Amino acid sequence: MTVAFRVIPCLDVTDGRVVKGVNFTNLRDAGDPVELAARYNEQGADEITFLDISASARGRQTTRDVVTRCAETVFIPLTVGGGVRSVEDVDALLRCGADKVGINTGAMMRPEVLSEISSRFGDQVLVLSVDARREPGMPSGFGVTTHGGARSAGLDAIQWAREAVDRGVGEVLLNSMDADGTTDGFDLEMLGAVRAAIDIPLIASGGAGTAAHFVDAARVGADAVLAASVFHFGTLTVGDVKRALADAGFVVRLD
Repeated sequence: MTVAFRVIPCLDVTDGRVVKGVNFTNLRDAGDPVELAARYNEQGADEITFLDISASARGRQTTRDVVTRCAETVFIPLTVGGGVRSVEDVDALLRCGADKVGINTGAMMRPEVLSEISSRFGDQVLVLSVDARREPGMPSGFGVTTHGGARSAGLDAIQWAREAVDRGVGEVLLNSMDADGTTDGFDLEMLGAVRAAIDIPLIASGGAGTAAHFVDAARVGADAVLAASVFHFGTLTVGDVKRALADAGFVVRLD
């Protein structure tokens, strides 16, 4: 049975509101997260991803409250990331209503946490989020970044993805920091390089501007696509993207 290609709206949440900018700067208010999640659910989204970009513990609690409200009204899988460092963080988010949890910096700080989380909860709940960009000094030419793409983490993106798979992650969310928020298209070269290196589901993120861009990512080997700006500001609907994918021959869930 062919697995359906997934379309995933992403909500960057801070202090209970959805925001969007370019490379996490010049942030604009994009609305109420529960209302947006409900809208995307009605449009046929396969999942919703929340990225908590709050800078404070208070902000993180607000996001957890948002996740709980969403889980009560939206019955598709919810992935939540931001500030995850430990098994206890994952446990708290799952109890709030998350189905999957994304981890980024916490895994780079202590890679063994990936094995700890997957051993406790199963690899199906664990998504490694990789913020990567072109970095000439790296063996693959692609490096992992921190601080919204502003700093190099000193890790090769391809090698880090492979290590994470070995440590038990169930999916990789690859976000191109060069393309993020630009609407110029996904970084297909980087996406293809990661696809060739790992054998678990790969989610493409960063740069979507047209429905054709999503088809391009699928052709390179992505199992799902994640986007924010084009959905939040009404450039495209989830349905627009799914129809383009279906027209290109990809299996999608059409309600």
